[in-house]
Amino acid sequence: MLVVVKIGGDLVKEGLSQNLINDIAATQEKHKLVIIHGGADVVTDISTKLGHPPRFVTSPKGFKSRYTDREESIIYTMVMTGLINKKIVASLEGKGITSMGLSGVDCHLIKATRKTQLVIKDETGRKKLIEGGYTGKITQINTEILNSLLEKKILPIISPVAISEENELLNVDGDRAASSIASALKAERLILLTDTPGVKLNDAYVSKMSLYEAETALNKITGGMVTKIYSAIEAIKQGVTEAQIASGMTEKPISTALSRENCTTITK
Repeated sequence: MLVVVKIGGDLVKEGLSQNLINDIAATQEKHKLVIIHGGADVVTDISTKLGHPPRFVTSPKGFKSRYTDREESIIYTMVMTGLINKKIVASLEGKGITSMGLSGVDCHLIKATRKTQLVIKDETGRKKLIEGGYTGKITQINTEILNSLLEKKILPIISPVAISEENELLNVDGDRAASSIASALKAERLILLTDTPGVKLNDAYVSKMSLYEAETALNKITGGMVTKIYSAIEAIKQGVTEAQIASGMTEKPISTALSRENCTTITK
C-alpha cells in the first residue's frame, strides 16, 4: 500500500519525536511511504528574529495563509528546504532509515503557477484584492522521481516549496501539497498528522465522515482545520481511497491512523 503522510508544523518544532521516528520505520517496513512536512511556526520565529515579521491573510472561504512577499519568500525557502527538512532527514538517518530531503523545486517535483492576485477578507470581513506575492497554485507533480526513489526503498522527505514556469520559488500549502502528491501517485491513503485527534464538531471529535459530511463541515470549521478537510476532500475526489486527519502526538501516530483509530477518517 502507498501511504502519503503530511507532518504538521507543531510536530517538527523541536525535531521529530522518537515515537514518530520509530513509527515511520515500522510503517516503511510494510508500506511504501512518502512524507511532506510543514514548519510554519519555525519560519515565523526566524522571520521575526530577522526583522521581517510575517503577515497572514484569510481567503473568503476561510483559508488562512502566509502572505509571501519577496523577502518572506527567501526566508521561507531557506528555513523549509534547509533547516527543517535536513533536521528531519538527520533524525531518520540516525534511526537507519535511508531518506532523501527534497523540495518541490528539485527535479521540478512540484510545479505551480504564481498567483498574480489574491482575494482576501479584510478586518471588517469585506473582500479585498491584493497582489499575489510569491504564492503558488500547484499544477503538476513529478511522479517519476518519487516512484524511482520508492523502488529503491528511499524515503522522500518533501518541503512545500514549488517552482513556477518562470523558475520562481513559490510558497505552497503543505496540506494541499500532500493532497496533490497523494492524488498524482494514486496513493491508497493520505494521512494528515496534526496536534489534535481529528475534526471536532459540536464539542466532540468525529471518527468518520463521508465526502458530503466533510464538505458540509467546512461551513462550521475555522482555522487550520479548514485546509486539512479541504485537502482530504480534494485527494479523495482525485482517487485516493481514504484520508485520515489524526494526532501526531500518540505513541504510534501513523500506525494508529492506518487502523482508523484516534482520528477522523474521510471516505467517498
